[in-house]
Amino acid sequence: MSTLHEAFAAARADGRALLIGYLPAGFPSRGDDVAVIEAMVENGVDAIEVGLPYSDPLMDGPTIQDAVQRALDAGTHTDDVLRTVEAVARTGAPTLVMSYWNPIERYGVDRFATDLSAAGGIGVITPDLTPEEAGPWTVATDAAGIDRVFLVAPSSTDARIATVAAASSGFVYAASTMGVTGARTSVGDAARSLVERTKARTVLPVAVGVGVSTGAQAAEVALYADGVIVGSAFVRAVLDAATPTDAMTAVGVLAAELARGVRGG
Repeated sequence: MSTLHEAFAAARADGRALLIGYLPAGFPSRGDDVAVIEAMVENGVDAIEVGLPYSDPLMDGPTIQDAVQRALDAGTHTDDVLRTVEAVARTGAPTLVMSYWNPIERYGVDRFATDLSAAGGIGVITPDLTPEEAGPWTVATDAAGIDRVFLVAPSSTDARIATVAAASSGFVYAASTMGVTGARTSVGDAARSLVERTKARTVLPVAVGVGVSTGAQAAEVALYADGVIVGSAFVRAVLDAATPTDAMTAVGVLAAELARGVRGG
C-alpha cells in the first residue's frame, strides 16, 4: 500500500473524505510558497498538490493562470518545484505534483520520476496525458515507486472511465464539470454521477476537483467521494492577500472551513 493509499484509508477509517489542497510552486514567491502550504496543512489539509508552472495550462482557469504566470515570471523552474516538494513532504502530508506532460517530457521522464521520489513526492497528476500515450511514464513511475493519477470527466464514457482507472495507481481524479478550473457557486449533479460510475469500475479512491471552494461544497462532495480537491479557492485567497503573512492567515482560515466540511461539519 502506497503512502497515498494509506492516507485515503486513514480518512475512510475516520468516516470522512481526504482533503487535498493545491498551490503552484513559486507562488506567491519562492520560499513563501512553502510557508503558505504549511499553513494549509496545519489547518486540516491532508495532502498537497504542488503545481508545476507551465506556460500553456489548458485546464486551468484565470485564477490559477494568474498565479502560474507570476511563478514563471519569477523564474520558477522544475528544480524549484522539486525543492518545494521536498520541503512540503517534511510536513508529513502526502505530496504530489500536478503537471502538464510537456515539462515532464522536457525534463526527462525517468529523471523526473526518480528525482520526485528522491524529494519525497509520492505521485503525479497529469491532466493532459492519456493512458494510450503513458507507456514510458507507467514504466518510470513503477520503477520510482510513485503513483499515477489520470482524469475522468462527465463526458467520459463508461469504457473510457475503465481505461483511465486501469492506468491510474494512486486515485482517479474526477473533474466535476467540463471546462477549466475555478471556484463555482455549486459543484453540480454531474460530479456525483461521475463518481458513482467511476467507483463501479475501480477499487481505487475517487477524488473530486474543479469548483469546490467552500466548506458547504466540501461537505456535499464528501458524502459520495473519497477525496475533495481544492485549488482555485486557495490560490484566490493568496492573490487577494496583501502580504505573505496575510496569505498564510487566509489559507489557514479556508483550510479549517474545508476541513470541517469533509468531516461532516
